[in-house]
Amino acid sequence: MDYYELLGVARTADADEIKSAYRKLALKFHPDRNKEPGAAAQFSKINEAYAVLGDAEKRAHFDRYGSAPSGGMPGGDPFGGQGFDPMDIFEQLFGGGMFGGARGGRRGPARGDDIETEVKVTLEQAREGAEVQVQVDRLTTCEHCHGKKSEPGGRPPKTCSTCSGQGVVQAQARTIFGNVMTQQPCPTCRGEGVIIEDPCTVCRGRGRTLKGETVSVKLPRGIDEGYRIRVAGMGNEGPGGNGDLFAHIEMVPHPDLKREAEHLIFIARLPYPRMVLGGKVSVPTLDGPQDMEVKPGTQHGEMARLRGQGLPRLQASGTGDLVVVFEVDVPKPGQLSPEAKTALSEYASSIGDELHEHKGGFFERIGKVIRGE
Repeated sequence: MDYYELLGVARTADADEIKSAYRKLALKFHPDRNKEPGAAAQFSKINEAYAVLGDAEKRAHFDRYGSAPSGGMPGGDPFGGQGFDPMDIFEQLFGGGMFGGARGGRRGPARGDDIETEVKVTLEQAREGAEVQVQVDRLTTCEHCHGKKSEPGGRPPKTCSTCSGQGVVQAQARTIFGNVMTQQPCPTCRGEGVIIEDPCTVCRGRGRTLKGETVSVKLPRGIDEGYRIRVAGMGNEGPGGNGDLFAHIEMVPHPDLKREAEHLIFIARLPYPRMVLGGKVSVPTLDGPQDMEVKPGTQHGEMARLRGQGLPRLQASGTGDLVVVFEVDVPKPGQLSPEAKTALSEYASSIGDELHEHKGGFFERIGKVIRGE
């Protein structure tokens, strides 16, 4: 099978693109969320694809030979002889390695892992420091077995005979200092110390299930793109406590205003007569439209400020301004009525600027000034 096609990425995709594509598909086809026929099989396939493409060496082998590595044995296990459990891959990304959550060994109960999400924020929300709601998928205690991993009413877990319930086994490792004894997670019970004989039919013996929840994220006033906010305890659940949620801020583009740090910029494109004679312009502030005077003789590129109409300075005192930049709105061919053309011709004649003396006419000359030609 083509692993790139399964994940929907190009063969030139980098590690982050592959990881992102996998995360979206894994959430979509996870058996706890998708009960449609074939979803579980698809979930297994995309996990297999990520197991190969997410590993640099296995990916290089796949790119070269068009198949997963066999661990050195013809027809052997493409995952190095260690078996393949799609839920293990999922747990690693949504409950561990991807977000750097804490994983204690046998020293104490493991803390739940951190998770991440994106939050789209408007300028209005950033200004007021609003509280926004986001949807996240968290690993939470299975409501069927209450985290005990065994099917209620079934056979109770039994002590692992390999590690005698310790969860770890002794192993000998060769180092430059000689042979030393190390501890490794028990391969039989995977560090649990017990064997689940009748796994929970809902969580399949894992004690946790994926659950969608709505989480409130409080924004600091003046928050900007690229920052992240920590929401304590809203990550994955774990026996040693919950992990945290990290919300990455993504600003929603405003239809009229552009942001520059704490300042806002509005481009006011005005007809030439208003720039010359003066008048008013409606400026779209975050509090609604506000009229601003246009001084007679305003030049193209000239600026004016509405003090305090910007955004609060993040983690500092003061507020930015709303800067209005005036530009000449040059009519395009066909937008001028015959009367307007006659009036412009008369104006050009009055200042000694005959239209026939200049290729393209009066408005083309204005356009050249704007373009700096």
